[in-house]
Amino acid sequence: MEIAWFRHEDNWQDVKNAAMNTIGRNTGKYPDSVWKKKILLAEHSPIRLMHFSWRWKDLPYWVSVHIVRHKVGIEHFVSTQRSDRTGISRDELPQGSLVAHECQADAQALINISRKRLCSGASPETRAAWQLVKDKVAECEPELASCMVRECVYRGFCPEMHSCGYVNTEEYAREVRLYREAE
Repeated sequence: MEIAWFRHEDNWQDVKNAAMNTIGRNTGKYPDSVWKKKILLAEHSPIRLMHFSWRWKDLPYWVSVHIVRHKVGIEHFVSTQRSDRTGISRDELPQGSLVAHECQADAQALINISRKRLCSGASPETRAAWQLVKDKVAECEPELASCMVRECVYRGFCPEMHSCGYVNTEEYAREVRLYREAE
């Protein structure tokens, strides 16, 4: 599995302008890294103006199903397995069949999905697929990538019924410190 392509255009000025409007101020100057991290941690509505698009190539169908469960702030376009389109009986295709899965998502969706898909409770294959997205985000929006964390880091504790124990490690404490860095 790999990311065939990834797109994002810097529109932080739009985010800043919208944020300034909500508090009755005029347009602000282009935001610095600290401001970006603060608005992302606060998850204020203007972050939904940031959009990202990508396509996974050769994603196992069952991993695609995990990702397509997410609905808010994201759209999915998955290659079909319809028999009338592929010429192959869908009943003969295994769950591991490879698909192309394209997404368009806003920054809030990336934060939300990361909470579930980077968790140790998610399948390793699904975590790996989502980590590919996070790595691409980190290349262009490092502040956002730093807010794309698993649920336990986001909440400060593990809410799962069966914890993996990560919350009891030094790595967890370090990750929480990094996540909260701009507070």
